[in-house]
Amino acid sequence: MTEAALVLWDGTCGFCRRAVLQLEARDTQKAFCAMPYQEAPSPPMTAALQQACAHAVHVVTPDGQVLRAGRAVLYIVGRLGHAALARVLAVPPLLWVVEFAYFVVARNRRLFSRVLFRRA
Repeated sequence: MTEAALVLWDGTCGFCRRAVLQLEARDTQKAFCAMPYQEAPSPPMTAALQQACAHAVHVVTPDGQVLRAGRAVLYIVGRLGHAALARVLAVPPLLWVVEFAYFVVARNRRLFSRVLFRRA
């Protein structure tokens, strides 16, 4: 088993919390350790990383690479068993579409939270 990647998310964001719950439910291989960036230890947390995490999800890979926003999401998708899809979407111009979609969702988290995470 490989080392888990660290997913840093905004612990004050309801949308982020629900997305992480979905991630954890699908992470049967325990490929990820998700924690609010506000609670992350130093290292890997730095002042610069903390400031960046306030604006986008970040993944710290087992080899120490730091990915943010759409690229972080593609890494997660790939490790959850959709590697081919993640590779295709990581090629420009599709990567630009992924990053733009991330930007739109991140700026409208409350709306997307109501649409995507309706209570049954």
